[in-house]
Amino acid sequence: MSVYLFYGEEEYFLQNKVKKIKKEFGELIKGINYISLDETNINSLISDLETPAFGYDKKLIIAKDTGLFKKEKRTSKTSNKETTKKRTKNSGETGKSLVEKIANYIKENIDTINNSVELIFIEKEPEKNILYENIEKLGEVTNFELLKLPQLVSNIEKISKAYNVEIDDNTAKYLVECCGSGMQELINELRKVIEYAGNGGKITKTSIDELCIKQIQAIIFDLTDYLGAKNIAKALDILKKLEYNKEPVQKILITLYNHFKKLYIVKISQEYGTNLAESMNLKPNQLFLTRKYSEQAKYFSKQELRNIMQGLVNLDAGYKQGLIDLDIGLDSILCRYCSK
Repeated sequence: MSVYLFYGEEEYFLQNKVKKIKKEFGELIKGINYISLDETNINSLISDLETPAFGYDKKLIIAKDTGLFKKEKRTSKTSNKETTKKRTKNSGETGKSLVEKIANYIKENIDTINNSVELIFIEKEPEKNILYENIEKLGEVTNFELLKLPQLVSNIEKISKAYNVEIDDNTAKYLVECCGSGMQELINELRKVIEYAGNGGKITKTSIDELCIKQIQAIIFDLTDYLGAKNIAKALDILKKLEYNKEPVQKILITLYNHFKKLYIVKISQEYGTNLAESMNLKPNQLFLTRKYSEQAKYFSKQELRNIMQGLVNLDAGYKQGLIDLDIGLDSILCRYCSK
């Protein structure tokens, strides 16, 4: 098996898989036994497949973000004709798109490819088309999904144990809540607290708070906890730290709106007895957040949440019209709706 399609949000494991394949090749000489392609030069793929890897048994071709797996937008007949012309020009074959040409070539020459080439496509969110289906039948298609919480906790504990550093389940979960569910980001932050704890030491929530870079969503959770406790001074302090760390104010506004919208959805879901995770459109690896959102929703009434969201919408409109500064507006909203 020599034709692969790798995609998904968990880039850490995806890249590790690619590194492993590269390592098996040993020496890689660009242009000889190693070819790198993207959307700008993907039309040379068939030519590269046909060219021998002079002096080497096999050739490695990595085609990343090629545009071959993008879903075509339905447009007017005129624009469709223009698209067909462009594809015809790229592929050099009348009536066939580049996608079809490559798919058919792989299907017709799979034995030769298996003997002489390792072909890896790397995409973000590939749409199923003839090329996807052919790779699925003749090679390997792998979706590197973000890990779920139990898997993340297990990996964090294994890494910590390898350095003779202790971390319990709750602290590992807290690290995920603060730093996100991407394995590379978690490893980067875990290294800091492992080094701080030292050989035979223990990682604590305090060390995570002091050393790790929290994602903005985690910081908004902290801010909301203070709002729920009616500690406006602490909430405003967190807001100022976000601004001091050069987090764009517009991004803060959007994140706050989305956060309070989720809390409002919790209220509606509880009222009508619907599935909370589905109502919030959470991914499988985000299900652990339902508990946190449910706890924070208790701080506010449904009307309070509606008022906060409307206030944020009005602030955005006023800012775009040049009527109010975002920093002042955010302070005002938090004080007005959350200090009662």
